[in-house]
Amino acid sequence: KHKRITTTVAKAKALKKFVEPLITKSKDDTTNSRRVVFSNLQDKIAVTELFKEISVKVADRPGGYTRIIKTGHRLGDNAEMCFIELVDYDENMAKTATAKKTTRTRRSKKSAAEAPAAEAATTEEAPKAE
Repeated sequence: KHKRITTTVAKAKALKKFVEPLITKSKDDTTNSRRVVFSNLQDKIAVTELFKEISVKVADRPGGYTRIIKTGHRLGDNAEMCFIELVDYDENMAKTATAKKTTRTRRSKKSAAEAPAAEAATTEEAPKAE
């Protein structure tokens, strides 16, 4: 449902063993596989999202649908924290990687500086024409 959650490492490892067979089962969209997945999840919306969106994205992947990234220790009890996410749903990491690449080139800085100037010139001409 959430594609990424923050939890302790022990819970994330247990969740990985629970959710990966369900994702594998969702690859073949049959009535029996839907019933097996629903008996484990007990959420109709999550089951439909798993079979319609997630199974399409992981259709060619042979396994390893989730990743665990450790984030440090919790302040209260010093438990090791991490977030577990679906591998194909890391939009935030993909956006930051592309943003860093575009800011490092000199062309993008020049074109970004020229673009507002060009827009300002066209907006100034438009009222004069009217």
